[in-house]
Amino acid sequence: MDIPHNALVIVADGRKLLLLRNKGDTSQIDLRTEDWEDQPDPKNREIHSDAPGTQQQSYGYGRPALDEPDYHQQNEDRFAAHIADRLNHMALAGKVQDLAVIAPARTMGVLRQHWHKEAQKRIICEITKEMIDRPTPDIEALLIGAAHPPS
Repeated sequence: MDIPHNALVIVADGRKLLLLRNKGDTSQIDLRTEDWEDQPDPKNREIHSDAPGTQQQSYGYGRPALDEPDYHQQNEDRFAAHIADRLNHMALAGKVQDLAVIAPARTMGVLRQHWHKEAQKRIICEITKEMIDRPTPDIEALLIGAAHPPS
């Protein structure tokens, strides 16, 4: 699949967002950074308020500990929802016509849950892969070789 001129390429994960614009044409991709966003990774002591809870048992000895929520994953899911919201606003404002999305599976799932119909219409390809820390030429090569339409 070809990436048209001026298409927006989103490379994201649960902590970082990279917005790239194709300044080339369909035969020669030339990605340029348009914007980026990074959220800090808080330490466990900054997230947790106290020890995990326990549950009273009606029989036997001891108190089993309750599973503690994964606060890091919740934070990453919130960031992915923020990314979708930002792109929804861009699509509704007409700032993006063609959209290519590259993200790991978990992030892609959260993005899909939050896409507006207008943003969904503009998606020309989705690639489920971790590419946020890769250089731009690697992202270009991935788009040329492995792009496929969303399912």
